[in-house]
Amino acid sequence: MNELLTFDDETQAYAEIEAMGYHAMALDFPAEENELHWHDFDSVVYVTGGELTVAVEGENEPVTCGRGAKIVATAGVVHKESTPGYSAIIGFSQPPESLTQPVNKPLPVSL
Repeated sequence: MNELLTFDDETQAYAEIEAMGYHAMALDFPAEENELHWHDFDSVVYVTGGELTVAVEGENEPVTCGRGAKIVATAGVVHKESTPGYSAIIGFSQPPESLTQPVNKPLPVSL
């Protein structure tokens, strides 16, 4: 997470994603707590319901985001998330069908 902002409504979220040239997708996420990982794409996350806590490697405190939070994330940022469940409109810098799998890239294993 590089930047945390706010937004007013879903119409604004879709308009901003389109203006960025990103690809919008509305998603619902179940309760989850994941391990440190990274992504190979830029994204912007508009939280439309529920709650998401994001901890970024190297930052002191995790940030909890609810409805109206806009998270701007750059590829390669190592982070982890925990949530009791949330909904979001996500803008991907590349078409969702072209995302490499797994989307959550694991950290390299050190010997």
